[in-house]
Amino acid sequence: MTISSFLRCSNSKTTRSAFVRRIIQKRDHHPDPFNPQTTKGWKAAVKEASIPTTKHDEEIQRGLELGLPGSSSIEDKTIPTFSRGELPHFAGINTFMKAPYLEDVKDVGNFDATVIGVPFDGGCTYRSGTRFGPQGIRRISALYTPYNYERGIDLREQMSLCDAGDVFTIPANIEKSFDQISNAIAHVAASGSFPIILGGDHSIGFPTVRGIASVTSKRIGIIHVDRHADIQEKDLDERMHTTPYFHATNIPNVRPENLVQIGIGGWQVPRPAVGNMVERQTNIFTMEDIETLGIEKVAEMALERAWDGCDAVYLSYDIDSIEAAFVPGTGWPEPGGLLPREALKLVGLVAAEGLCGMEVVEVSPPYDHADITSLMALRICVDVLGSMVSHGTLGKHKSIIDKPFTPF
Repeated sequence: MTISSFLRCSNSKTTRSAFVRRIIQKRDHHPDPFNPQTTKGWKAAVKEASIPTTKHDEEIQRGLELGLPGSSSIEDKTIPTFSRGELPHFAGINTFMKAPYLEDVKDVGNFDATVIGVPFDGGCTYRSGTRFGPQGIRRISALYTPYNYERGIDLREQMSLCDAGDVFTIPANIEKSFDQISNAIAHVAASGSFPIILGGDHSIGFPTVRGIASVTSKRIGIIHVDRHADIQEKDLDERMHTTPYFHATNIPNVRPENLVQIGIGGWQVPRPAVGNMVERQTNIFTMEDIETLGIEKVAEMALERAWDGCDAVYLSYDIDSIEAAFVPGTGWPEPGGLLPREALKLVGLVAAEGLCGMEVVEVSPPYDHADITSLMALRICVDVLGSMVSHGTLGKHKSIIDKPFTPF
Protein backbone atom coordinates (compact mmCIF):
# COMPACT_ATOMS: atom_id res chain seq x y z
CA MET A 1 0.00 0.00 0.00
CA THR A 2 1.31 3.44 -0.89
CA ILE A 3 1.48 6.32 1.61
CA SER A 4 -1.34 8.19 -0.16
CA SER A 5 -3.66 5.13 -0.23
CA PHE A 6 -2.96 4.43 3.45
CA LEU A 7 -3.89 7.98 4.38
CA ARG A 8 -7.12 7.79 2.29
CA CYS A 9 -8.14 4.48 3.91
CA SER A 10 -7.42 5.51 7.48
CA ASN A 11 -10.50 6.66 9.40
CA SER A 12 -8.53 7.97 12.37
CA LYS A 13 -7.12 11.49 12.27
CA THR A 14 -4.78 10.51 15.14
CA THR A 15 -3.44 7.54 13.17
CA ARG A 16 -2.86 9.67 10.09
CA SER A 17 -1.12 12.39 12.11
CA ALA A 18 1.14 9.90 13.90
CA PHE A 19 2.08 8.25 10.60
CA VAL A 20 2.95 11.61 9.02
CA ARG A 21 5.11 12.54 12.01
CA ARG A 22 7.04 9.28 11.72
CA ILE A 23 7.57 9.79 7.99
CA ILE A 24 8.79 13.37 8.52
CA GLN A 25 11.21 12.37 11.28
CA LYS A 26 12.75 9.70 9.05
CA ARG A 27 13.71 12.08 6.27
CA ASP A 28 17.40 11.50 5.66
CA HIS A 29 18.21 15.17 5.20
CA HIS A 30 16.80 16.10 8.64
CA PRO A 31 18.73 15.33 11.85
CA ASP A 32 16.86 13.20 14.34
CA PRO A 33 15.95 15.70 17.10
CA PHE A 34 16.03 12.92 19.71
CA ASN A 35 19.53 11.72 18.86
CA PRO A 36 22.19 13.21 21.16
CA GLN A 37 24.70 12.68 18.36
CA THR A 38 22.92 15.07 15.99
CA THR A 39 21.43 17.88 18.09
CA LYS A 40 23.10 19.67 20.98
CA GLY A 41 19.68 20.50 22.40
CA TRP A 42 18.78 16.89 23.14
CA LYS A 43 22.33 16.07 24.25
CA ALA A 44 22.11 18.86 26.84
CA ALA A 45 18.73 17.59 28.04
CA VAL A 46 20.12 14.09 28.59
CA LYS A 47 23.24 15.40 30.35
CA GLU A 48 21.24 17.24 33.04
CA ALA A 49 20.49 13.99 34.89
CA SER A 50 24.22 13.40 35.44
CA ILE A 51 24.74 16.69 37.32
CA PRO A 52 24.59 16.23 41.11
CA THR A 53 22.18 18.19 43.32
CA THR A 54 24.21 17.93 46.52
CA LYS A 55 24.82 21.67 47.02
CA HIS A 56 21.24 22.46 46.05
CA ASP A 57 19.95 20.01 48.65
CA GLU A 58 22.28 21.45 51.28
CA GLU A 59 21.01 24.96 50.46
CA ILE A 60 17.41 23.81 50.93
CA GLN A 61 18.24 22.28 54.31
CA ARG A 62 20.19 25.35 55.39
CA GLY A 63 17.25 27.56 54.43
CA LEU A 64 14.87 25.54 56.59
CA GLU A 65 17.26 25.59 59.53
CA LEU A 66 18.07 29.29 59.39
CA GLY A 67 14.85 30.65 57.91
CA LEU A 68 12.32 28.50 59.79
CA PRO A 69 10.07 25.93 58.12
CA GLY A 70 7.19 27.39 56.09
CA SER A 71 3.70 27.91 57.44
CA SER A 72 1.31 24.98 57.65
CA SER A 73 -0.57 26.05 54.52
CA ILE A 74 2.58 25.69 52.38
CA GLU A 75 2.49 22.32 50.61
CA ASP A 76 6.07 22.44 49.33
CA LYS A 77 7.99 21.66 52.50
CA THR A 78 11.29 22.87 51.02
CA ILE A 79 10.05 26.48 51.28
CA PRO A 80 11.18 28.28 54.47
CA THR A 81 9.46 31.21 56.14
CA PHE A 82 12.37 33.57 55.45
CA SER A 83 14.13 33.43 52.08
CA ARG A 84 17.64 32.06 52.59
CA GLY A 85 18.71 30.80 49.18
CA GLU A 86 18.25 31.16 45.44
CA LEU A 87 14.46 31.42 45.52
CA PRO A 88 12.47 33.48 45.04
CA HIS A 89 14.62 35.41 42.59
CA PHE A 90 13.06 38.74 43.57
CA ALA A 91 13.92 38.32 47.26
CA GLY A 92 17.05 38.12 49.36
CA ILE A 93 20.25 40.12 49.72
CA ASN A 94 21.85 41.00 46.40
CA THR A 95 25.22 39.36 46.43
CA PHE A 96 26.57 38.17 43.08
CA MET A 97 24.40 35.19 42.02
CA LYS A 98 23.31 35.00 45.69
CA ALA A 99 26.73 33.65 46.57
CA PRO A 100 27.62 33.78 50.27
CA TYR A 101 28.83 37.18 51.42
CA LEU A 102 32.30 36.75 52.87
CA GLU A 103 32.66 39.34 55.60
CA ASP A 104 36.08 38.05 56.68
CA VAL A 105 38.16 38.43 53.52
CA LYS A 106 40.96 36.39 55.06
CA ASP A 107 38.88 33.33 54.16
CA VAL A 108 38.78 33.89 50.38
CA GLY A 109 41.23 31.05 49.84
CA ASN A 110 38.46 28.61 50.78
CA PHE A 111 36.63 29.42 47.54
CA ASP A 112 37.44 28.67 43.91
CA ALA A 113 36.42 32.18 42.84
CA THR A 114 35.81 35.50 44.58
CA VAL A 115 33.70 38.40 43.35
CA ILE A 116 35.13 41.84 44.13
CA GLY A 117 33.28 45.07 43.40
CA VAL A 118 35.31 48.15 42.47
CA PRO A 119 32.86 51.09 42.64
CA PHE A 120 35.11 53.72 41.11
CA ASP A 121 34.50 56.23 38.33
CA GLY A 122 37.12 58.84 39.16
CA GLY A 123 38.84 57.99 35.90
CA CYS A 124 35.85 58.82 33.69
CA THR A 125 36.44 61.53 31.10
CA TYR A 126 32.84 61.96 29.94
CA ARG A 127 29.76 60.28 31.49
CA SER A 128 30.32 59.06 35.04
CA GLY A 129 28.17 56.53 36.89
CA THR A 130 30.26 53.38 36.76
CA ARG A 131 30.72 53.56 40.53
CA PHE A 132 27.24 51.99 40.56
CA GLY A 133 28.31 49.18 38.22
CA PRO A 134 28.91 46.54 40.92
CA GLN A 135 25.50 47.27 42.45
CA GLY A 136 23.78 47.00 39.08
CA ILE A 137 25.43 43.72 38.14
CA ARG A 138 24.73 42.17 41.52
CA ARG A 139 21.10 43.28 41.45
CA ILE A 140 20.31 41.70 38.07
CA SER A 141 22.32 38.58 38.95
CA ALA A 142 19.36 37.50 41.10
CA LEU A 143 17.66 36.71 37.78
CA TYR A 144 20.01 33.82 37.03
CA THR A 145 20.27 30.24 38.21
CA PRO A 146 23.69 28.54 38.53
CA TYR A 147 22.73 25.99 35.84
CA ASN A 148 23.48 26.48 32.14
CA TYR A 149 21.50 24.27 29.79
CA GLU A 150 23.75 24.31 26.72
CA ARG A 151 26.97 23.69 28.62
CA GLY A 152 25.38 21.14 30.92
CA ILE A 153 27.01 22.58 34.04
CA ASP A 154 25.85 23.83 37.41
CA LEU A 155 28.21 26.34 39.02
CA ARG A 156 26.73 25.74 42.46
CA GLU A 157 27.52 22.03 42.22
CA GLN A 158 30.84 22.17 40.38
CA MET A 159 32.69 25.08 41.99
CA SER A 160 32.61 27.33 45.05
CA LEU A 161 31.98 31.07 44.81
CA CYS A 162 31.89 33.89 47.34
CA ASP A 163 31.23 37.63 47.21
CA ALA A 164 33.83 39.63 49.15
CA GLY A 165 31.95 42.91 48.73
CA ASP A 166 33.46 46.15 47.45
CA VAL A 167 36.87 47.77 47.62
CA PHE A 168 36.84 50.98 49.67
CA THR A 169 37.77 53.44 46.90
CA ILE A 170 38.53 57.12 47.42
CA PRO A 171 36.33 59.16 45.04
CA ALA A 172 38.55 62.23 44.94
CA ASN A 173 41.89 60.48 44.61
CA ILE A 174 42.78 58.22 41.71
CA GLU A 175 46.18 57.08 42.97
CA LYS A 176 44.98 56.20 46.48
CA SER A 177 42.09 54.28 44.91
CA PHE A 178 44.57 52.44 42.67
CA ASP A 179 46.54 51.36 45.76
CA GLN A 180 43.35 50.17 47.46
CA ILE A 181 42.37 48.18 44.36
CA SER A 182 45.81 46.59 43.95
CA ASN A 183 45.78 45.70 47.65
CA ALA A 184 42.43 43.93 47.33
CA ILE A 185 43.23 42.04 44.14
CA ALA A 186 46.69 41.00 45.33
CA HIS A 187 45.18 39.59 48.54
CA VAL A 188 42.61 37.52 46.67
CA ALA A 189 45.05 36.37 43.97
CA ALA A 190 47.65 35.33 46.57
CA SER A 191 45.07 33.09 48.21
CA GLY A 192 44.62 31.11 44.98
CA SER A 193 40.99 32.16 44.56
CA PHE A 194 40.09 33.34 41.05
CA PRO A 195 39.29 37.10 41.12
CA ILE A 196 36.14 38.26 39.31
CA ILE A 197 36.22 42.06 39.33
CA LEU A 198 33.12 44.19 38.76
CA GLY A 199 33.98 47.76 37.72
CA GLY A 200 34.09 50.60 37.83
CA ASP A 201 35.60 52.54 34.95
CA HIS A 202 38.48 51.14 32.91
CA SER A 203 41.17 53.03 34.78
CA ILE A 204 41.01 50.11 37.22
CA GLY A 205 42.57 47.92 34.52
CA PHE A 206 46.01 49.02 35.68
CA PRO A 207 45.74 48.41 39.45
CA THR A 208 43.92 45.09 38.98
CA VAL A 209 46.70 43.68 36.80
CA ARG A 210 49.31 45.21 39.11
CA GLY A 211 47.74 43.38 42.04
CA ILE A 212 47.95 39.98 40.35
CA ALA A 213 51.43 40.63 38.95
CA SER A 214 52.70 41.46 42.44
CA VAL A 215 52.15 37.91 43.73
CA THR A 216 53.92 36.09 40.91
CA SER A 217 57.29 36.15 39.19
CA LYS A 218 55.68 34.64 36.09
CA ARG A 219 54.71 36.50 32.95
CA ILE A 220 51.09 37.55 32.37
CA GLY A 221 49.42 38.25 29.03
CA ILE A 222 46.29 40.37 28.66
CA ILE A 223 43.29 39.99 26.37
CA HIS A 224 41.55 43.36 26.29
CA VAL A 225 38.14 43.55 24.58
CA ASP A 226 37.09 47.15 23.93
CA ARG A 227 36.19 49.73 21.31
CA HIS A 228 38.84 52.04 22.72
CA ALA A 229 42.62 51.65 22.84
CA ASP A 230 43.11 52.76 26.48
CA ILE A 231 46.88 53.04 26.12
CA GLN A 232 47.61 56.75 26.50
CA GLU A 233 50.14 57.71 29.16
CA LYS A 234 47.88 60.38 30.60
CA ASP A 235 44.56 62.02 29.81
CA LEU A 236 43.53 65.36 31.32
CA ASP A 237 46.87 65.19 33.16
CA GLU A 238 45.88 62.04 35.11
CA ARG A 239 45.86 58.24 34.71
CA MET A 240 42.25 58.14 33.54
CA HIS A 241 40.20 55.30 31.99
CA THR A 242 41.93 55.93 28.68
CA THR A 243 45.34 54.96 30.09
CA PRO A 244 45.40 51.55 31.88
CA TYR A 245 47.39 49.54 29.34
CA PHE A 246 50.19 52.05 29.00
CA HIS A 247 50.89 51.57 32.70
CA ALA A 248 49.99 47.88 32.95
CA THR A 249 52.52 47.03 30.25
CA ASN A 250 55.20 48.92 32.18
CA ILE A 251 55.02 46.23 34.87
CA PRO A 252 58.13 44.03 34.41
CA ASN A 253 56.22 40.73 34.04
CA VAL A 254 53.43 42.19 31.86
CA ARG A 255 54.83 42.95 28.42
CA PRO A 256 53.15 44.90 25.61
CA GLU A 257 53.79 42.17 23.03
CA ASN A 258 51.41 39.98 25.07
CA LEU A 259 48.67 42.59 25.11
CA VAL A 260 45.90 41.69 22.65
CA GLN A 261 43.26 44.35 21.95
CA ILE A 262 40.04 43.17 20.28
CA GLY A 263 37.30 45.39 18.82
CA ILE A 264 39.28 48.62 18.64
CA GLY A 265 37.91 51.26 16.30
CA GLY A 266 35.27 53.85 15.56
CA TRP A 267 35.40 57.56 16.25
CA GLN A 268 36.61 57.42 19.86
CA VAL A 269 40.22 56.25 19.59
CA PRO A 270 42.45 59.21 20.55
CA ARG A 271 45.38 59.72 18.22
CA PRO A 272 47.89 59.93 21.11
CA ALA A 273 46.98 56.31 21.90
CA VAL A 274 47.78 55.11 18.39
CA GLY A 275 51.43 56.12 18.61
CA ASN A 276 51.81 54.09 21.79
CA MET A 277 50.19 51.06 20.16
CA VAL A 278 52.67 51.23 17.29
CA GLU A 279 55.69 51.91 19.49
CA ARG A 280 54.86 49.09 21.92
CA GLN A 281 53.85 46.65 19.18
CA THR A 282 50.60 45.55 20.78
CA ASN A 283 48.28 43.16 18.94
CA ILE A 284 45.21 44.91 17.52
CA PHE A 285 42.02 43.48 15.98
CA THR A 286 39.33 45.81 14.67
CA MET A 287 35.69 44.92 14.13
CA GLU A 288 36.46 44.53 10.43
CA ASP A 289 39.15 41.99 11.33
CA ILE A 290 36.54 40.08 13.31
CA GLU A 291 34.08 40.17 10.40
CA THR A 292 36.75 39.03 7.93
CA LEU A 293 38.47 36.37 10.05
CA GLY A 294 35.58 35.23 12.23
CA ILE A 295 35.31 35.01 16.01
CA GLU A 296 36.95 31.57 16.24
CA LYS A 297 40.02 32.64 14.28
CA VAL A 298 40.42 35.91 16.17
CA ALA A 299 40.17 34.05 19.48
CA GLU A 300 42.78 31.54 18.28
CA MET A 301 45.17 34.31 17.23
CA ALA A 302 44.54 36.29 20.41
CA LEU A 303 45.32 33.30 22.60
CA GLU A 304 48.46 32.56 20.63
CA ARG A 305 49.82 36.08 21.14
CA ALA A 306 48.65 36.55 24.74
CA TRP A 307 50.08 33.19 25.87
CA ASP A 308 53.34 33.49 23.91
CA GLY A 309 56.07 33.15 26.52
CA CYS A 310 53.54 33.72 29.31
CA ASP A 311 52.37 31.56 32.18
CA ALA A 312 48.89 33.07 32.59
CA VAL A 313 46.42 35.36 30.84
CA TYR A 314 44.12 38.03 32.29
CA LEU A 315 40.83 39.05 30.65
CA SER A 316 39.68 42.66 30.69
CA TYR A 317 36.22 43.09 29.20
CA ASP A 318 34.89 46.58 28.52
CA ILE A 319 31.13 46.42 28.05
CA ASP A 320 31.25 49.19 25.42
CA SER A 321 32.88 46.69 23.04
CA ILE A 322 29.33 45.46 22.39
CA GLU A 323 27.05 47.19 19.88
CA ALA A 324 25.67 50.31 21.60
CA ALA A 325 22.05 49.31 20.96
CA PHE A 326 22.46 46.38 23.37
CA VAL A 327 24.42 48.20 26.10
CA PRO A 328 23.09 51.75 26.55
CA GLY A 329 24.33 51.88 30.14
CA THR A 330 27.92 52.85 29.53
CA GLY A 331 29.90 56.08 29.52
CA TRP A 332 31.33 55.98 26.00
CA PRO A 333 28.90 54.03 23.78
CA GLU A 334 30.17 53.34 20.25
CA PRO A 335 27.96 51.85 17.50
CA GLY A 336 29.32 49.04 15.37
CA GLY A 337 30.63 46.75 18.10
CA LEU A 338 30.19 43.07 18.81
CA LEU A 339 26.79 41.43 18.86
CA PRO A 340 25.96 39.74 22.18
CA ARG A 341 26.30 36.24 20.75
CA GLU A 342 29.70 37.13 19.29
CA ALA A 343 30.85 38.52 22.63
CA LEU A 344 29.77 35.39 24.50
CA LYS A 345 31.41 33.13 21.92
CA LEU A 346 34.63 35.11 22.21
CA VAL A 347 34.90 35.02 26.00
CA GLY A 348 33.97 31.34 26.05
CA LEU A 349 36.81 30.50 23.68
CA VAL A 350 39.32 32.69 25.51
CA ALA A 351 38.39 31.39 28.97
CA ALA A 352 38.55 27.73 27.92
CA GLU A 353 42.35 27.89 28.12
CA GLY A 354 42.21 29.17 31.72
CA LEU A 355 42.66 32.67 33.13
CA CYS A 356 44.36 34.18 36.18
CA GLY A 357 41.59 36.73 36.68
CA MET A 358 38.99 38.80 34.88
CA GLU A 359 37.23 42.12 35.05
CA VAL A 360 34.16 43.61 33.41
CA VAL A 361 34.15 47.39 33.35
CA GLU A 362 32.32 50.54 32.24
CA VAL A 363 28.81 49.46 33.27
CA SER A 364 26.98 52.68 34.16
CA PRO A 365 23.49 51.93 35.54
CA PRO A 366 22.30 55.58 35.48
CA TYR A 367 22.32 55.36 31.66
CA ASP A 368 20.96 51.82 31.47
CA HIS A 369 17.50 50.68 30.38
CA ALA A 370 15.77 47.76 32.13
CA ASP A 371 19.17 46.57 33.46
CA ILE A 372 20.14 45.18 30.05
CA THR A 373 23.74 46.44 30.23
CA SER A 374 24.21 45.02 33.72
CA LEU A 375 22.68 41.76 32.51
CA MET A 376 25.16 41.55 29.64
CA ALA A 377 28.05 42.16 32.04
CA LEU A 378 26.71 39.43 34.30
CA ARG A 379 26.49 37.04 31.36
CA ILE A 380 30.11 37.75 30.42
CA CYS A 381 31.20 36.80 33.95
CA VAL A 382 29.20 33.60 34.26
CA ASP A 383 30.10 32.47 30.75
CA VAL A 384 33.78 32.85 31.62
CA LEU A 385 33.25 30.74 34.74
CA GLY A 386 31.14 28.24 32.82
CA SER A 387 33.77 27.83 30.12
CA MET A 388 36.56 27.22 32.63
CA VAL A 389 34.46 24.78 34.65
CA SER A 390 33.41 22.81 31.58
CA HIS A 391 37.01 22.65 30.29
CA GLY A 392 38.54 21.90 33.69
CA THR A 393 40.73 25.03 33.70
CA LEU A 394 39.33 26.89 36.72
CA GLY A 395 42.18 26.97 39.21
CA LYS A 396 44.87 26.55 36.57
CA HIS A 397 46.26 29.95 37.58
CA LYS A 398 47.24 28.75 41.07
CA SER A 399 50.52 27.38 39.78
CA ILE A 400 51.84 30.87 39.04
CA ILE A 401 51.34 32.23 42.57
CA ASP A 402 54.88 32.10 43.99
CA LYS A 403 55.16 35.34 45.98
CA PRO A 404 53.42 36.31 49.23
CA PHE A 405 50.90 39.12 49.48
CA THR A 406 52.64 42.38 50.36
CA PRO A 407 50.30 45.31 51.11
CA PHE A 408 50.60 48.30 48.77
